[in-house]
Amino acid sequence: MTYVLSDIHGNLQRFKSIMAQINLQTNDTLYVLGDVIDRYAGGIKILRQIMRMPNAKMLIGNHEYMMLNAIGHCKDAAEEKENTNWREKRLWYRNGGMITHEQLKHYRKDIRAEIFNFIRQLPTNLEVEVNGVKYKLVHASPEENYMKSPWNICDYKNSREFAIWDRWDETQPIPEGYVLIFGHTPTCYFHDKMPWCIWKGDNAIGIDCGSGYEYGRLSCLRLDDMKEFYSDC
Repeated sequence: MTYVLSDIHGNLQRFKSIMAQINLQTNDTLYVLGDVIDRYAGGIKILRQIMRMPNAKMLIGNHEYMMLNAIGHCKDAAEEKENTNWREKRLWYRNGGMITHEQLKHYRKDIRAEIFNFIRQLPTNLEVEVNGVKYKLVHASPEENYMKSPWNICDYKNSREFAIWDRWDETQPIPEGYVLIFGHTPTCYFHDKMPWCIWKGDNAIGIDCGSGYEYGRLSCLRLDDMKEFYSDC
């Protein structure tokens, strides 16, 4: 079975709820579309669990990207005191990064380095085929859309940053032959159903159901039969 979830945002209770429901087996695959960390206190713990899972694959989200830019070059808390990346750190903190930063201060140098190295090598997009259907998995937007609008070149430094930060909407193209599955933009931007739930459009599926917010929840989609799972908290 193939499962996809996104934007956990450190909510360990909701993550545990989903994992209990899907009961992941060794021959299953779990795709995590980024933003594991920030806003809630369990981000680093969840991230390390995903790192240990041989059947989990992850994309980098804008929150992991912000953490790298803010402190990824620092070996430990002492070195962070000399950190001059104040603009990057403020951006991260404004988006819920302080709680993650406090967690990291309790980890040894080697574990911090392992976490940062893992995040650096994460892709922005992945492709998977299930039951003859090809899916493009992204955190925010397909990287190949970067060159399709002149405004993107002005707003983002490169295609990687675009794929991590841009907000896909129905006015933007979908890679030919694929169904697009994305996180980053909460599904409340696409429909007004409550509680927040997975949005399905024409060859596009949004799965960020607001786990980073008190009034949201974590969702997971099983691609084999399109069954939807939602955290019970």
